[in-house]
Amino acid sequence: METYLTVKAVLMGVALIGAFGFFFMNLARLYTLMTAVDGPPLKRVDQIGDRIKVLFVDVLGQANVRRKKMPGLAHTLIFFGFLAIQPHSLELMIKGVIPSLDIGHLLPGLYSVYLFGADILAFLVLVGFGYALYRRLVIKPEYLTMGRDANLIILFTSVIVLSFHFINAFQTAMPVEAGGFSYAGLFPVSGAFAALFGIHTLSQAGLSIGYEIFYFIHIGTILGFLIYIPKSKHLHLLAAAPNVFFKRLDTPSAIVKTDIEDENAQTFGLGKASEFNWHNVLNLYACTECGRCEELCPASGTGKPLSPKKIIHDFKADLLDQADLILPDKDGNTKKDDVLPLMRDGSEISGDVLWSCTTCRSCENICPVSNEHLDFVFEMRKHQVLMEADFPSEMQETFNNMENQANPWGFSADTRGDWAKGLDVSIMSEKPDAKVLYFVGCAGSFDDRGKQISRATARVLKKAGVDFAILGPEESCNGDMARRAGNEYLGQMMIMQNVETINQYRPELILTGCPHCYNTLKNEFPEFGADYDVVHYADYFNTLIKEGKLNVRPKDFGTLTFHDSCYLGRWNDIYDSPREVLAAASAGGLVEMDRNREKGFCCGAGGARMFMEETIGRRINNTRAGHVVETGARTVAASCPFCATMLNDGMKERDQKIEVRDIAEILDDATN
Repeated sequence: METYLTVKAVLMGVALIGAFGFFFMNLARLYTLMTAVDGPPLKRVDQIGDRIKVLFVDVLGQANVRRKKMPGLAHTLIFFGFLAIQPHSLELMIKGVIPSLDIGHLLPGLYSVYLFGADILAFLVLVGFGYALYRRLVIKPEYLTMGRDANLIILFTSVIVLSFHFINAFQTAMPVEAGGFSYAGLFPVSGAFAALFGIHTLSQAGLSIGYEIFYFIHIGTILGFLIYIPKSKHLHLLAAAPNVFFKRLDTPSAIVKTDIEDENAQTFGLGKASEFNWHNVLNLYACTECGRCEELCPASGTGKPLSPKKIIHDFKADLLDQADLILPDKDGNTKKDDVLPLMRDGSEISGDVLWSCTTCRSCENICPVSNEHLDFVFEMRKHQVLMEADFPSEMQETFNNMENQANPWGFSADTRGDWAKGLDVSIMSEKPDAKVLYFVGCAGSFDDRGKQISRATARVLKKAGVDFAILGPEESCNGDMARRAGNEYLGQMMIMQNVETINQYRPELILTGCPHCYNTLKNEFPEFGADYDVVHYADYFNTLIKEGKLNVRPKDFGTLTFHDSCYLGRWNDIYDSPREVLAAASAGGLVEMDRNREKGFCCGAGGARMFMEETIGRRINNTRAGHVVETGARTVAASCPFCATMLNDGMKERDQKIEVRDIAEILDDATN
């Protein structure tokens, strides 16, 4: 027996050194690759207390994972059960090298409590995998990755859990002097295994042999798993927690500003894998390929070639395929100049993929590991526009219109304030001391549907006695359209024009009805020198109502449903105010669509898609109109001029008589 234990100790020592050595060697290579890329520096090592709290909530608490109820519950069971096994497995590894080790005797009370909990939690892993297999074999959601990799992980983990139970089952049957447990009753599941398989009836030799067989199966599978992880999609087991720790702690509402005046810059945006920043690479490592982003993506859901999950997968594959060119050699030299572009002939990332994105943020919002998909999209668009002049042909006219007339339609800038004729609306140049600057935006100034909303807004403000004025011809496009289409130079030019104008007047408050204007003015203008209190009219109207400054008499608009604007909701977490305004102004009641609030479905206009042709798959606005029809509502309310236009067009395509109203129009009708 002593000879066997000696041989076993040697074999275990060699196996542990080899497996862990291979594991850490691969891990070191991945870390070196993450730090070798040339992306702009990114500072995320701050607010340490808040970041630790996020780890407890999102990782240990599985908060993001549990947003999908049954899959989330299954994952939580697997997560905690697998964690519970690890101390016992570590003990077995050490005991294989040092047979005399017995933690049970060193910490008898504490260790027995741990083993009791681990025995139950480990079995729950099998319950979780049972549901996982049910999803893969019966439900078969299209967005779920089903391949050898996922199946191997289920197999690995199931073998680890089952061998854990069998090891304990054999030890419950063995006498204490032979290595058995003195507290066998603390293993409800493993004890049941022992009874079910008749383990108690085996001889001492049979028990010892059975224990050793399952011991080597258990440890061998764990070591195999350890070797496999760094080269599989389950690298997320190592990268997810750091990725969550380094995530943006606030809602990511602004595009990364590029220094377009940098004379030393050789390129702008993201063109090659070597141009990722370290956090981009960590995102790639952390992706679980769960497909939740794809499930909620409006482009993917309407037959476009875009899948946020696949973008991350393809970027990761490209990075790893070209790693030898990016990693420094022993002399510190690299071959980064030879790295191929992300968008090239034969690449999975095509123009149709890149430009299908509406930038709605549903992918980032639902991601359980806090990946920031849109940074990739924005930076790639930036590179394609500024460095390659490669973008949808219809955007050329839009860019020209913005550059020449400061609006995407190309209407004369001098007519920007014409929508307000007959309403006695002041202009800031004539009333520079106005407390509220109503920033109307391009849609509210030039689009026929948008102008109706602007007029309704002005009437509501006047009814409430608000001291406001508009910029009129001095107002320019806010820059959202250009920046999200990748034209950073033009976007910054638009922003600086507005910053210079607004800083002349320094209003107490900037009010806007367009969520795109709101997001840009509030979250991006401060980087350019204009940091003001910015409010969307949903919040502002709600405050006026609560303060009794509007005489609201609820009007019957029939049953209402409300469409959440992406840039108001997911980009800025404003969900309640529009609904509270509607509740105050409408007597018909509100019914929600299945896709509402943070899971709302995009209208299709964001990310400059308003000015691009939609020729692939089904139209997004038509699909959203279908969601409205399903509610049976007579009226659908919006809080964005783009959404109102897109929904109205969708209703026409479906030949529906459902009325599309903005909350400003509804409130205008319901006030005296």
